[in-house]
Amino acid sequence: MAAPRTAPPPAMSRRLTFLFAVAAGVAIGNLYWTQPLLGFIAGGLHTATATAGWLVTATQVGYAVGVLLLVPLGDVLDRRRFVPVMLLTSAAALLLCALAPSIGVLLLALGVLGVTTISGQVLTPLAGDLAGAADRGRAVGVVGSGTLTGILASRTISGFIADAAGWRAIYALAAVVAVLLAVLLCRAIPPLAPRTRMPYWQLIASVGAVVVRERAARWTLVLAATGFAAFSLFWTALTFLLSGPPFRYPATVIGVLGLAGLAGVLSGLHGGRLHDRGWSLPATGAAWVLALGAFAVAAIAGRSVVLIIITIIMIDVALQTQALLNRARLFALSHKARSRLNTALATGNFIGAAIGSAAATTLWSAGGWTAVTITGTALCCFALTVWALGRRGPLVIRSAVADSAVNFLAD
Repeated sequence: MAAPRTAPPPAMSRRLTFLFAVAAGVAIGNLYWTQPLLGFIAGGLHTATATAGWLVTATQVGYAVGVLLLVPLGDVLDRRRFVPVMLLTSAAALLLCALAPSIGVLLLALGVLGVTTISGQVLTPLAGDLAGAADRGRAVGVVGSGTLTGILASRTISGFIADAAGWRAIYALAAVVAVLLAVLLCRAIPPLAPRTRMPYWQLIASVGAVVVRERAARWTLVLAATGFAAFSLFWTALTFLLSGPPFRYPATVIGVLGLAGLAGVLSGLHGGRLHDRGWSLPATGAAWVLALGAFAVAAIAGRSVVLIIITIIMIDVALQTQALLNRARLFALSHKARSRLNTALATGNFIGAAIGSAAATTLWSAGGWTAVTITGTALCCFALTVWALGRRGPLVIRSAVADSAVNFLAD
């Protein structure tokens, strides 16, 4: 069945872009409220801290399921309704978290929260749909920067609120914010007809179809997953470094130091313009060179907080810039399947982040900070090799070919 014709999308205003960025940041923050609260929760629910650690796993697994099974619906549903419904559902899950009487109920609630807190992954491709071709990179970059802000700020906000009002307060407050954003987005998102229509099973299958059929998608996803692996490797190991000798910083101080990574937000705000000007691939290579330099600085920063802050800024600017450029290029692959392309991207990023986090734990036990920085350097060299081999061919997006590839299942 052929896709219905749609009117040209309206322009993505600055006010709407900002609202999307805030909503995306709040949504992704739901995945990270729990991380600094495990000790609070274990004490409040009278369980072991090791058992409470499963709360993070439940949220992440739920999120992976939501990204895979729900985000593709953004291509076939009215997103003006779909996004607010997801926000309201996540608000209900957050409220259940705030009221949870036992660790079992909290595990269930956080699993549901992970599944439903996928609004940011729907809003990002929607921003690409609403923006004109000349401004698409900027709009996607700003919304992506909102996501980064949510990731970095959520742990710090969660810790401060828990110290002041208890661990349940953050979930209650997040539920109120989710409801407010649902109302604002329902009013602000303009009408936009679905890009295509197809049965659900074909919709999910077509996520893999575009990756299998389009070489540019595969190469871009490899770069993106490598970036998230390096990002997760660094941040996981950094927690080990700062909490042990010679620093021995408490969780709140580590969270505050992590805010230095907000420099990556500025790169997102301005980096999208590089894509709009046709400099996406050269800028991606430059970003990976900067990441390589960051791990070189990290190798000698093991006892200097000043060098650690410099490393944080360098690595966040580098890896967040390449991440948003990957997303902008992938969205240029097809205007009819951006939600499905974003599903493939988010799934690959999740796998990369999981590998990076697991590797950090293993490497820290085997060789400490030195082993981590050597591995980070190796990841950067691998990414630069992929970029060098693909920048004149496999990484070049040819949208006309790609649109036929992603829509063959709908015919």
